[in-house]
Amino acid sequence: MVEGLGWGIGLTVLSTFVGAVGALFLKFSISRKKGYHSSLISPYLCGGLLFYGLSALLFVFALRFGDLSFLYPFAALSYVWVAFLSVYFLQERITSYRWLGILFIMMGIILLGWGATI
Repeated sequence: MVEGLGWGIGLTVLSTFVGAVGALFLKFSISRKKGYHSSLISPYLCGGLLFYGLSALLFVFALRFGDLSFLYPFAALSYVWVAFLSVYFLQERITSYRWLGILFIMMGIILLGWGATI
């Protein structure tokens, strides 16, 4: 399943980013001070669910180009995307220990990429 593996990796990375945007939308949906009932009909909730669905579809399509055991660990990129999006859009503070964890995730993904024969 090496042919097209670059497409599989690219689609998986895109899938993780789209899923992270979905998580951001879900956070926006619940962060409004209107109560839980209005959060359930929020456009942000609908958008978050839509992004999650699109993320899943992109990942399913990515699986056509690579093994699950190789592509699935790239899903850890979601943590990286969420951290950056949270800092930028939610003004969250990320501790040095979290940044260290993100660095380890990135190192693991780089090792996986080097192990692939594209």
